[in-house]
Amino acid sequence: MPRAGSAAEVRHRSRRAEDLGYSSLYVPDHFVDHPLAPLPTIAAVAAATTTLRVGTLVLGNDYRHPLIVAKEAATVDLLSEGRLELGIGAGWMTVDYEQAGIPLDRAGVRIARLAEAITVLKGLWADGPFSFVGEHYTITDHDGDPKPVQRPHPPLVIGGGGPKVLALAAREADIVGINANLASGRADDPSTAPSLNPASTDDKVRWVREAAGERYADLELQALAGFVAVTDDASSLANLMADAFATTPEEVLESPVGFVGTIDEICDQVLRRRDRWDLSYSVIPIEQMDAFAPVVERLAGR
Repeated sequence: MPRAGSAAEVRHRSRRAEDLGYSSLYVPDHFVDHPLAPLPTIAAVAAATTTLRVGTLVLGNDYRHPLIVAKEAATVDLLSEGRLELGIGAGWMTVDYEQAGIPLDRAGVRIARLAEAITVLKGLWADGPFSFVGEHYTITDHDGDPKPVQRPHPPLVIGGGGPKVLALAAREADIVGINANLASGRADDPSTAPSLNPASTDDKVRWVREAAGERYADLELQALAGFVAVTDDASSLANLMADAFATTPEEVLESPVGFVGTIDEICDQVLRRRDRWDLSYSVIPIEQMDAFAPVVERLAGR
């Protein structure tokens, strides 16, 4: 849910998602076209609901010091009675950095800074004072307070589309997002769509499996589906999309980028993606939650 016009709309959408059986509601973190600030919004969502989990998808690490993130996230987890899923990423959208005047370092530096931030978060959420000296952050004898309700910490969501960030996610996250490769800094770059086709997804899951080693079995794999199209003519849309994704129309329908088809066909797509890639966590736009609700009703818990 990147936007809402009022507190009443946030409450209505949150309760609607909970009533329809969705497990969680996420808020993204960008300065352009995503007006809601994520942490205050998910706190409001938690206050309006009783079982719905809340999360960020994902916080831009370069925009916040990890000590502040640790404190605010633990506060949300406390006030929601343990319903937080904290998504955090290295940052990627060029326009965010340009408009905020924040230097956009090369990807390797941003990923290294994210790795340090994760160490700080986990250290501050643990019991007792924590100290850390890194290249990017220094923490001196700070006992993070409050502590999160979920122990040892709220589930961490880390995603990406390249081998370095996915390797970090495999080692540190609880939920790993299999995303597009956004190295260009623009979601509309022509290179983005092919990085979401099934062959590219095969590569990403392999990178995660290799980096995770024995902990792979404990990970949950997630994909953000950018759209849901319930239709009895999936082939027409697949034909239109095939060239952009550099694959066949049949393979487009298998891509994690979206869900297209009848409810029966979409349910089959969900199960095939789980079987092929271990993807068990699908995220969809809130505007399409009613259209996707029959899939949730049929498959939740399977």
